[in-house]
Amino acid sequence: MSNENAVPAPASRPMRVAVVGATGFQGGAVARLLVARGHRVRTLSRRPAGDRPPLPGADFASGGLADEGAVGRLFEGVTHAVVTMPLLYDTERVRRYASNIARAARAAGVRRMVFNANTRLPQEPTEVPAFETRRMTETVLRGSGVPLVVLRPPVYLDNLFSPWNGPSLVDEGILAYPLPASAPVAWLSHEDLAEAVHAALVREGAEGGVFDIGGAATLTGADLAEVFTRGLGRPVRYVPLRPELFERALARLLGPDAAAGVTGLYRHLAAGSDPLLLAGDDGMAAEALGITPAKAGTWVATQPWRVWSNDPEDLPG
Repeated sequence: MSNENAVPAPASRPMRVAVVGATGFQGGAVARLLVARGHRVRTLSRRPAGDRPPLPGADFASGGLADEGAVGRLFEGVTHAVVTMPLLYDTERVRRYASNIARAARAAGVRRMVFNANTRLPQEPTEVPAFETRRMTETVLRGSGVPLVVLRPPVYLDNLFSPWNGPSLVDEGILAYPLPASAPVAWLSHEDLAEAVHAALVREGAEGGVFDIGGAATLTGADLAEVFTRGLGRPVRYVPLRPELFERALARLLGPDAAAGVTGLYRHLAAGSDPLLLAGDDGMAAEALGITPAKAGTWVATQPWRVWSNDPEDLPG
């Protein structure tokens, strides 16, 4: 994390923000928060108007990131940008997407761009596309000359509120995830990611910073299970899931290529070569950005877990 001495910005004027990736979970959380704070949001989608995710208050430009003209139209008239890349790990395609974004942002005179890298990055290069395509994207965006802020989150709590986690969590008390039980993780929610992005857009002195953001606490598997035990009112135990089983389940949802790319990250972590990669930074990034991430227990308490249960009346409201 850099720019530790960043100071608060005055109340920000409404921004016109291009949000790349707003049709996904992470970018969608960002777009909704920006709209709620009175900013104008525009995003990009290849889907026809009737088949787009609901993003009240946001405008859509038609096209995809491979289309330089479409990306240029997305950036017309915007003052700021937020970039979350799709779950794509082919180096040349990602480079093309990043280059199109960089050129469009520079041509539009964007005042500040925030890149959500989706993940922490090891200090040294690896053979893992999930890391290296994001490292490359950061380099390309920085080369645009547009003032850049980079956020590197750990793992999202929202991953646990999913079809492959929810039912076993609420019905069997099993929290299975493809991380070693001993791995210290600063689990973060999508809502707190959005807060960090907003702060990175407006915080005075944040330009050029790289922030390893994280949740309120660093938790091992047993710690996280205890949080769920309290939140669900029933015993929960953590089970390290083998990466290949995780990949098989994820492929049914995202397809084999995206699943293999995502799982590469977890294979790296399961090998134990970088045990502190997802740990917290003692709150330095949150302090520098002026945000206060919620505790994991607060997040658990606010999710509608009953939707995954075969016995919903047996869960707290």
